[in-house]
Amino acid sequence: MEQEKIILGIDPGTTIMGFGLIKIVSKKMSLVQLNELQLNKYSDHYLKLKLIFERTIELIDTYHPDEIAIEAPFFGKNVQSMLKLGRAQGVAMAAGLSREVPITEYSPKKIKMAITGNGNATKEQVAKMLQSLLQIKTLPKNLDSTDGLAAAVCHFYNMGKSDLGGKSYSGWASFVKQNEKRVKKG
Repeated sequence: MEQEKIILGIDPGTTIMGFGLIKIVSKKMSLVQLNELQLNKYSDHYLKLKLIFERTIELIDTYHPDEIAIEAPFFGKNVQSMLKLGRAQGVAMAAGLSREVPITEYSPKKIKMAITGNGNATKEQVAKMLQSLLQIKTLPKNLDSTDGLAAAVCHFYNMGKSDLGGKSYSGWASFVKQNEKRVKKG
């Protein structure tokens, strides 16, 4: 019997959260879904985080992914943007952890390298390569969804490698163990 695996890829953001799902059968991948959660119409940051959490839970409960690949926030100059992105990533991760779905995070450079062979590729180059790999008829207007899909494809390409090039968490205990300095003990 052929083993099937579903990977959910997420590009977290507080304006747009992009996501894509791929199915792996006999080491061949196919597109399941490519979409985004539009958050720019909401001004309340906490509501945005709630919606990210709820949409991630909904995706998990609908598609039952075996693993989640998430893009790690890149280190920019704007500390407020970094904080917001980190929170968005955190609630998406919390949703996965609450459903006990293993999570691996990848840097944007690692994802671009896996898809295009160039760690400095543009969003458009990544999207075009994914379009070719997965026979996507038309690309979306916003490329946040292809960024989410790219995380899933990057994870597929890195499966079975001892060093995934990212941090992996299989549940809360795993997350706490790998982040002991960040956990307050009381």
